[in-house]
Amino acid sequence: MNKKLKLETLLMHFGEERKAYEGAVVPPIFQNSLFTFENWEAIDEAFEDRTRHYIYSRGKNPTVSIVEQKIAKMAGGEKAQLFPSGMGAISAAVLHCIKAGDHVVAIKNIYGPANNLLQRYLTQKMNIEVTLVAGDSVEDFAAALRPNTRLIYLESPSSAVFGLQDIQAVAQLARDRNIRTIIDNTWATPIFQKPLALGIDLEVHSCSKYIGGHSDIVAGVVIGRETDIDAIATQEYQWLGAKTAPFEAWLILRSLRTLPIRMRQHQENAMKIARFLETHPKVKSVRYPGLESFPQYALGQQQMSGYSGLMSFQLVTDNLEEIKTFFNGLQVFQIGVSWGGHESLIYAPAISYLKELSPEQFGGMGISLGDMRISVGLEDADDLIEDLQAALQKIS
Repeated sequence: MNKKLKLETLLMHFGEERKAYEGAVVPPIFQNSLFTFENWEAIDEAFEDRTRHYIYSRGKNPTVSIVEQKIAKMAGGEKAQLFPSGMGAISAAVLHCIKAGDHVVAIKNIYGPANNLLQRYLTQKMNIEVTLVAGDSVEDFAAALRPNTRLIYLESPSSAVFGLQDIQAVAQLARDRNIRTIIDNTWATPIFQKPLALGIDLEVHSCSKYIGGHSDIVAGVVIGRETDIDAIATQEYQWLGAKTAPFEAWLILRSLRTLPIRMRQHQENAMKIARFLETHPKVKSVRYPGLESFPQYALGQQQMSGYSGLMSFQLVTDNLEEIKTFFNGLQVFQIGVSWGGHESLIYAPAISYLKELSPEQFGGMGISLGDMRISVGLEDADDLIEDLQAALQKIS
């Protein structure tokens, strides 16, 4: 495929060998558990390099491989490995980078289950030490480093508060000290942010969000250098049984074809709604990196080429009954925990964070009962604004 083609064209065609499946414009689903061979020599050769041969679908599968090639190309990585969930991808990437007794530096506002993986599970099972930092400056990370630091974990923009990290500066800090780096790039997608080009080692995504985009997939992906991805594929992926189903990969393939145009519409809708909320008297503040009033707007302009549809805002009230009245008063925005699909959703982070985190951890994240998270979908923006306006008027 011509490397000069634009991303939209590559996502349509890259990695698809239509002659191999009778010219079908949509690749078939290889819904088989194993692959057979002509003779001893053929299967023996396959076992010599399992990362490049189809033997058993817990390892490689043609439908899954097509999607992995497209995602790697889109992100600027050498290779990608699909997982059955975003947490599967995160867990595999983290385990690939650390061993018992290591120290990890992570930003404090990472995805809740990822926080629990580091602070609860791995500290108990592998004696991992974890230091959480605000991450607003590279000095935060430098001050937290120890002789046994082996991993820096980023999420930019971060969960709940959408804080940014200087990706290139942190990656350089880590590389100078032989420390690995992982970033959760789900919010921006590779359409709007390319961390691998800024020096990050491994990029992870929940494909359940924008990459899937239709709220009908649960999947994840790790992207990086070929040596890293091959090691993850033959160890964490296969040994932990984290197989991606061919049908889910096929659904992601469908979604990749429309990802660029969907992201542009998410951005357009979100900007209109963020500006509306910013001027509303019932809204105390809006957290959205695309607003000029966002404290790290300049950094976002430096390392992102666009903005997605996820944001949060704080109501002027902390009265739980009034918050519930607003929350339950929405008609177009649906109530749900995920985001990145075609539909608009609202969620109050306090609902889950108060259950997943200790009161001290929750307080340290800088969020309150009145913080609302919305995922702006692909509906008409004026309809979404009207829905928000009607619900906000219910706050006294």
